[in-house]
Amino acid sequence: MRDLFAQPFMLRALVAGLLMGLAASYLGVFVVQRRMSFLGDGLAHAAFGGVALGLLLGADPLWVAVPFTVLAALAIMWTRERTRLGEDTSVGVLFAVSVALGVVFLSLKAGYTADAFGFLFGSILSIRASDLVVAAAVVLVLGGAARLWGRWAYATFDRELAQADRLRPVRDDYVLIVSIAVTVVIGVKLVGIVLLAAFLVVPAASARLVSPTLARMTGAAAAYALSAVVAGLVLSYALDVPSGAMIILVQAALFFGTIGVRALRAG
Repeated sequence: MRDLFAQPFMLRALVAGLLMGLAASYLGVFVVQRRMSFLGDGLAHAAFGGVALGLLLGADPLWVAVPFTVLAALAIMWTRERTRLGEDTSVGVLFAVSVALGVVFLSLKAGYTADAFGFLFGSILSIRASDLVVAAAVVLVLGGAARLWGRWAYATFDRELAQADRLRPVRDDYVLIVSIAVTVVIGVKLVGIVLLAAFLVVPAASARLVSPTLARMTGAAAAYALSAVVAGLVLSYALDVPSGAMIILVQAALFFGTIGVRALRAG
């Protein structure tokens, strides 16, 4: 394994995967606890619209996808707060609009197929040093926002009491959804738009099965995510299959394995 990760492209993939695992697991616990799993899928497809616009403009797709996806996330929050529609309905509307825009943008761009395929299904082995800098910056920003973890947790379990304590949970929700949106865009480069929602949800879902508190759930989610990245990269190299998909399959194996172990213990 030491020789495997001595190769520059594999080392970059490992570092990028670990950084993404930390960011996704940190935010994923709130996605799972608040029953926002559809949000991750919706923002991933919003990122598709931004990536398509970047390809059309000839710019770096990720730099275009970040503001595009953030605007979509803010629109979801604004619609939820200002109308009687539920969050799932707001996500569904923005999901459809973003995908439609993405299709239109790609139709206007000649020869887009190869570039679009990479973003749809991920290309973690083609990660560049500049991508690592961006991923590291996202993790550092989330680390700097660690004080918000307690506020997010408070509002997750008792939103009315958080409002009574003047913690302004609506403002914190906007910060949370923007953080998720940025993390989603960075993850698009790693595992692709199609698989990204699973990367955000599955480790946190596994952690929920074994964790009595949100703090322990956060730590367990990180452990699941980081283990899946390492195992997924090793298996993908050994079996010569796509790395992003293999990481997700390892996460799924850990999830169902956890369910199986709990069932055996309960029996």
